[in-house]
Amino acid sequence: MPTVLFIDSFRFFFFSDEGTEPCHIHVSKGGARAKIWLQPDFQENYYYGFNEQDKKKIRKIVLDNRDLIIDKWNEYFGKR
Repeated sequence: MPTVLFIDSFRFFFFSDEGTEPCHIHVSKGGARAKIWLQPDFQENYYYGFNEQDKKKIRKIVLDNRDLIIDKWNEYFGKR
């Protein structure tokens, strides 16, 4: 599970067997988890266990780092 970012105790990562899916990022903190699609458009797939304040932070971090996450996804899965 390649980790792309670790910010404010949030771990942003993807699974190494997901290269056939569109670009997305998973987020975890403690027992909470989320999945956010980045392509073709930003779309929140699910949040489990995060409060509204955490969701707001996650959205901001993902949007602020969208290009980095997409680059890391493409690099890892050889989509350059």
